[in-house]
Amino acid sequence: MEPEEASAPEDAGSRLMLRVERPVYDEEFLRTQLLHRKQNSTSFRQKLADKFKCSSQKAKAVALSFLPILTWLPSYPVKQYLLSDVISGLSTGVVQLPQGLAYALLAAVPPVYGLYSSFYPVLLYIFFGTSRHVSIGTFAVVSLMIGGAVVREVPDNMFIGPANVSNSSSVDKDLNLSPIDARRVQVAVVLTTMVGIIQFVLGLLRFGFVAIYLTEPLVRGFTTAAAVHVVISQLKYLLGVKTARFSGPLSAVYSVHAVLSKITETNIPSLLLGLTCTVFLYGIKVLNEHFKKKLPVPIPGEIIVVILSTGVSYGIPLKSHNVSIVGQIPSGLRAPAVPDFSLALNLIPDAIAVAIVGFSMTISLSKTFALKHGYSVDGNQELIALGLCNFLSSFFHTFAITCSMSRSLVQESTGGKTQIAGLLSSLVVLLVVLAIGFVFEPLPQTALAAIITVNLVGMFKQFRDIPPLWRTSKIELAIWLVSFAASVLLGLDYGLLAAIAFAIITVIYRTQSPKSTILGHVTNTGLYYDVNTYEEASEYEGIKIFHSNSSIYFANSDRYASKLKEKTGVNPEELQAARKAKRKRKKKENEEQNSSIKICAKDETEDATQEVVPQSQDMQEVRNGDSEDKPGEPTSEEAVFLEPLSSVHSIILDWTAVNFIDSVGAKAIKQVIKEYASVDVRVVIAGCNRTVLDQLYTLQFFSEELSTNVVFPSVHDAALHCQCSSSRLPAASSEA
Repeated sequence: MEPEEASAPEDAGSRLMLRVERPVYDEEFLRTQLLHRKQNSTSFRQKLADKFKCSSQKAKAVALSFLPILTWLPSYPVKQYLLSDVISGLSTGVVQLPQGLAYALLAAVPPVYGLYSSFYPVLLYIFFGTSRHVSIGTFAVVSLMIGGAVVREVPDNMFIGPANVSNSSSVDKDLNLSPIDARRVQVAVVLTTMVGIIQFVLGLLRFGFVAIYLTEPLVRGFTTAAAVHVVISQLKYLLGVKTARFSGPLSAVYSVHAVLSKITETNIPSLLLGLTCTVFLYGIKVLNEHFKKKLPVPIPGEIIVVILSTGVSYGIPLKSHNVSIVGQIPSGLRAPAVPDFSLALNLIPDAIAVAIVGFSMTISLSKTFALKHGYSVDGNQELIALGLCNFLSSFFHTFAITCSMSRSLVQESTGGKTQIAGLLSSLVVLLVVLAIGFVFEPLPQTALAAIITVNLVGMFKQFRDIPPLWRTSKIELAIWLVSFAASVLLGLDYGLLAAIAFAIITVIYRTQSPKSTILGHVTNTGLYYDVNTYEEASEYEGIKIFHSNSSIYFANSDRYASKLKEKTGVNPEELQAARKAKRKRKKKENEEQNSSIKICAKDETEDATQEVVPQSQDMQEVRNGDSEDKPGEPTSEEAVFLEPLSSVHSIILDWTAVNFIDSVGAKAIKQVIKEYASVDVRVVIAGCNRTVLDQLYTLQFFSEELSTNVVFPSVHDAALHCQCSSSRLPAASSEA
């Protein structure tokens, strides 16, 4: 065998040439002659010892992994980065302040808790997060999911006396919270604690890959549905009407019905102020988008609306016109308190859903920024960071957080380089909480509703995904639509579960219904392509090469076998039936020839007449002893049996796309090989990777009847072998 060579091109226009000459290999030769496994001298005990061996280098690596801030803070370039981070941090903080107040309404807790959630988690993420550009804090989707769970556990009509909130600590008493608000804060806090625990444990178990099950169409359909829920929840604030808050399936329908039933009670000042703020904010957003390359920092529309609407509320006592306002914002931070875990049992499904959605939003945005700016993020560490942010912050009365798309874009577009920008944005919120929070007490809730609604414009633009998905992938479009419809109608928690279940079903459907083709050889290349697609691809005479782009397991093994018979046009059952019919027909002809003498007897006065029917020439020769057994000439029945039933003598199964096979799939393939062998069609396997081969050995696929010489490393090896084997058959028959 000559070694494989790549000859240099003679000129720049010629192509690199590949020349290789070797025998046709099969698995039996490869396993016994060519390939030899490396001897693994390391025992399991040694592997375990190496895994848990402690060294200074390993301890340093663990510390840097757990505290990513240590990787960049010591070498922080102050002159190059500090000014950009300061500008970015202040800009982000100005946006974070009104969003924190607004998203607390979505979480069904008093606005001040939105400020707490905009401070503590941001501070913690600086130490544990791996992304340099995301802005951690309150987010509309997660806040709405928390609000749904809170309202379900503490509905508006639930009466809670002072005895029921005795565990709420002095914090709630200091805030003068109503019993229902105090109970809702307890539920939101313990839910946040559970979310933190789940995320932290998943991070330790290296479960960062769970985000892959939330495909982009699923997430975009889900967030679009969440935007619909958010807008519906804000209608009552924009219109200034009092309605109950609903949760669970069809909550969006019930909410719309409740608002429309009270449409005649619309508070005109609240509506006018809300519409004015909405139009103003949308105009600012359009200007920021249109002039983003010319503006050094985006125009802070949210904080302008907060300041102006607060000033209007001071000048015109809106509360006297029945316009709802934020109310008391106490100065200072609250003392930490242990959450009431007696409320945790009913919140487990909600905690899992919030944990997964929060992580998926953070990791998707983090990867986007990391790719853009040339660094990497660790999904498992992001889970740990979010878990610690939620868990530790919950002791300081926060609700669950994740990254915000709008704030992250502000932080990145204003020149933010590191999470120093996040530190400064949290300090802006801290300043408000400690010193000037009381200034925003007359802030109208309709202005916050306008801020929330306008910030969802980007999510509603995701409806533009539908036309491209229709053109490119109907299955992904179905995932998007099911995710959207299920989340709108069933609620965000059940809708997310339904969307994930549907996405998994589509994966099963794709593996159960793979594309199957017959391959042909492109002359003088050793390459094989679909004969129905490429005119250069032609089939070998008597050989069918079957390709299916899927693994073989219990869910699709029957379909694989049926597609094989359909595409190759060789069905063993039909050939066996044809052989039996032909044999039966031949036997009937022989019987007719053997019964050639017909005797007719008449009983007429003891006279008998005989009629002799002329015999065939063959029968006469047999009778006269002229016939002798001629060696090498089969009898009529043998001739029927030996006559080829199909023009196809070999089938090659191209397994280059097979990633795994289970016991059901292996049994199905063995049965297929056996069925084809019964009609003199040989089935061989080509392009099987070593992992699948190991699985076949483990499943005891090979035996004395089915040896490893039916497996070939490539389709070309298998095709050459089948051609050679078929050319020997006529010669062998003539010699016999």
